[in-house]
Amino acid sequence: MALSTWFSATAVMPRLAMEFAIPNAWVGFASSMVAIGFVAGTLTTAISGIADRSNPRHLFMYSCVLAAAANLATLFLAPHSIAFIAARFLVGASMAGVYPIAMKMAAGWAGKDRGTLIGLLTGAVTLGSALPHLLGVVEPIDWRHVIIGSSVLAVAATFAMAFVRIGPNLRIATRFSARYVLKAWKNKPLRLANIGYFGHMWELYAMWAWLGVFLASSFEVNPGGPSATVLAMAATFSAIGAGAVGCWAGGIVADRIGRTVLTIVAMTISGVCALTIGFFHGVEPWLVWALAIIWGASVVADSPQFSASVSELSDPDLIGTMLTIQTSVGFLITVVTIHLTPMIVDIVGWRFAFAYLAMGPAAGIYAMMKLRGRPEAIRLANGNR
Repeated sequence: MALSTWFSATAVMPRLAMEFAIPNAWVGFASSMVAIGFVAGTLTTAISGIADRSNPRHLFMYSCVLAAAANLATLFLAPHSIAFIAARFLVGASMAGVYPIAMKMAAGWAGKDRGTLIGLLTGAVTLGSALPHLLGVVEPIDWRHVIIGSSVLAVAATFAMAFVRIGPNLRIATRFSARYVLKAWKNKPLRLANIGYFGHMWELYAMWAWLGVFLASSFEVNPGGPSATVLAMAATFSAIGAGAVGCWAGGIVADRIGRTVLTIVAMTISGVCALTIGFFHGVEPWLVWALAIIWGASVVADSPQFSASVSELSDPDLIGTMLTIQTSVGFLITVVTIHLTPMIVDIVGWRFAFAYLAMGPAAGIYAMMKLRGRPEAIRLANGNR
């Protein structure tokens, strides 16, 4: 519910673009600013030690309230203003007290099912990211209702957190230390796991940010008519939401047959989808919709397994630092691809707009294949690699 604020503005941007004549470049800026805010927030909480000194439940609840307030503020700001961008930055920064903190609490209950638990949590993040598109289907008339609805969900998340118990295995994460940044690169198994994650992030958030715009454009061609926008939001919700199932199923598979196997298979499928989906622009809606669901399920199925891999390959005292480095660099990469995609659309159109994203999965596949062949891979997934 809290994560519904992340893409609340992105989900209604096609309507905002028409109402306020917003260019694609500014749409990308509004989306990427949330990721920048998230990176700033995670680094701040890690360096200051707030995540360790605070009750995780309370930090989560305060962050949800901040996200709801910043999200509501966008209703009173011009979408093409700096203040609007600043509000989106605050939404992203507040998510630093939600996603990583929730992962920390989930890990407190983890045993040999670490991949499954983190997969469930990432599935929740994925479903939350898709929720604004569902709200747009329920209320297709006024985009403001989507913003309000996502803020209400974030507030509801604070009440849900009141029923959460802290697990017996919760460990205090190490404080972030810049002097360990190079260690994440010099340690070859960690470097390979991080490259896999960076390749995954090269694709993921650009796909999430622009899939709805792509589908709206496709459905305007076929079937056309005023229902194209609502149909696109329904398709986008189902495609991104399918990733929740992918994360859950991927976690189960990874715990049983190995993290490298699962990540290689998932990136192969998502990479093929990135290469081909543009050629389905304007074809029969059910066909492009089906391919979008396959892409949505596979593009994030591997995500939690990269975090699990880093936690298993790191020194126990450095897990917090290593995960902070991984997350921060990964989300900075998303800023690049979120901005590149509309530029490519303007140059070559939708047919080839997503193809360049396949470079990320290709690099990730190579890294995970190399990691699988190393002796340290035996530490992954209870020895299943």
